[in-house]
Amino acid sequence: MKLTAKISKLKSPFKNEGNGEAEEEVWLLKKAVCENLEEAVKEHLHLASYWEKLPDKPKYTLNLDLGEYGSEANVIYPLGLGIYVHIQVGGEIGRYYLIEPEKPDHDLLDTIEAAVARLVKDKEYTEQKERVLASLFRTAIKKKWVKLSKDEDEKNVLYYFLREKIRHGFLDGFLADPWLEDISIPGEGKIFVYHKMFGHLETNIKVSKDEINRLLRSISERYGKVLSYTNPIIDIHLPDGSRFNIVFGEDISLKGSNFTIRKFPEDPISVAHLIKWGTFSPDLAAYLWMIFDVGASAFICGETASGKTTSLNALTCFITSSSKIVSIEETPEINIFHKNWVREVTRLHTGTKVTMFDLLKAALRQRPDYLIVGEIRGEEGRVAFQAIETGHPVLSTMHAGTLGQLFQRLTSAPINVPKTHMDGLNLSIFQARMERGKKFIRRVTSINEIIGYESEEARLNYLPTFIYDPDMDRLRFMGSSYHLETKVLTYRGWGKERLVELYKEMKARAEILSFLSENFPKYSDVWKTVIEVRHKGVWEVYRKVKEMKVPWK
Repeated sequence: MKLTAKISKLKSPFKNEGNGEAEEEVWLLKKAVCENLEEAVKEHLHLASYWEKLPDKPKYTLNLDLGEYGSEANVIYPLGLGIYVHIQVGGEIGRYYLIEPEKPDHDLLDTIEAAVARLVKDKEYTEQKERVLASLFRTAIKKKWVKLSKDEDEKNVLYYFLREKIRHGFLDGFLADPWLEDISIPGEGKIFVYHKMFGHLETNIKVSKDEINRLLRSISERYGKVLSYTNPIIDIHLPDGSRFNIVFGEDISLKGSNFTIRKFPEDPISVAHLIKWGTFSPDLAAYLWMIFDVGASAFICGETASGKTTSLNALTCFITSSSKIVSIEETPEINIFHKNWVREVTRLHTGTKVTMFDLLKAALRQRPDYLIVGEIRGEEGRVAFQAIETGHPVLSTMHAGTLGQLFQRLTSAPINVPKTHMDGLNLSIFQARMERGKKFIRRVTSINEIIGYESEEARLNYLPTFIYDPDMDRLRFMGSSYHLETKVLTYRGWGKERLVELYKEMKARAEILSFLSENFPKYSDVWKTVIEVRHKGVWEVYRKVKEMKVPWK
């Protein structure tokens, strides 16, 4: 069935025709979230039915608060469009219940599709697909081409028709939840999620092998990918920025096709958010602000899911706003505010392969002020160090748990960076995910300043500037910084006599960032504040903060 833009012969489902009628909703279910439980159960009967069956009533909330829920949390929250999430934490693994309208019979959905196809004919609707399909759905109902029984709710039928035809099927509810980081299924059976607050959870959604394969084929075709037994592993970049990895077929996935969706927030997580959540300290963020302001190279290191890419993206706001930035990734994850931003991704599955190595070599000819590499794994690391040597600062991530592991990975095959070139890297930032009680937290565990490699002693010289204290759950500044006292002072043309002033400025920046974390944590707010500091100076913005004023006005 083709959807086309030629809808002039149809009554517009989304414009007022001069008769004072309000716009018709695409989704008949209430879009906005309900403010309280009473309103929610009245508006959505499927929630009322679910609620009545619960022996232990959960708390209804609009805003989750990390400090509010203990190890036995029982909470329910709305996602909009009549979808709700009920979470119970405790036992072997926590539970995530997705509460949706009751799904109509599959034969009914097929009948609706055939009826709508008769109305579409050979026209193509390239825009407003949801609204066009909703209008055609209602037309088919009015013409009595589709008959709904008394038990069928038209709202629910439309919800599932649109979901199956142009969205992402049983995944839509999960994709609508901003608190999820990960959605996955190991094969036939239950879907699992990773919740930002409650960690790994088992959901109530169970799917068969046929359902999984049908959905994965449909989504792959929709995004122009070829998924088959001969091409079983593909990556898809969803419109909301999520990364969808598919492994297809039972011959390589014994429990059946599996997938993992890694969700990324629509609005980037900021440094102020990371301070608020304890990943960064205000002093640490202020220190990095001063370092990146003068063009330092840094690798953010840690294990999988430690938050490396999130931290990398947050730190980009400290790069001068007028800089030309070239980013290179395998899957687009970075989202920054710089206007002069060249965004490049690899091509590995179709046509001639274009690797990270190829893109990084090409980037050196583009005269970037900053190079951002999504993750360094192979020979592109050697090119990254060549970029550093020629005066192009590089910001990237790597899988390494300690400075020793980082040094070993960089200087061994396949990267093979000469040991004597290690001093080109200014900072190694280590981050980890750890469990506190029954909650997972992310913390920067150390920042090490690379000073140089001593060939005679065969050792790497470095200075730890921040160390994480697990007992106090805080980052400690070690009292001095080699790069602040050499790189930043030199850049500013300051002498050693102004060293005290430099550290006072670091404290002032820390207070500014602390103020933002409590009052204006959005990435855009941090971005505007950093620009204001650059134009009017640290102390003018600091004065505004002390007076509890908006920093950028």
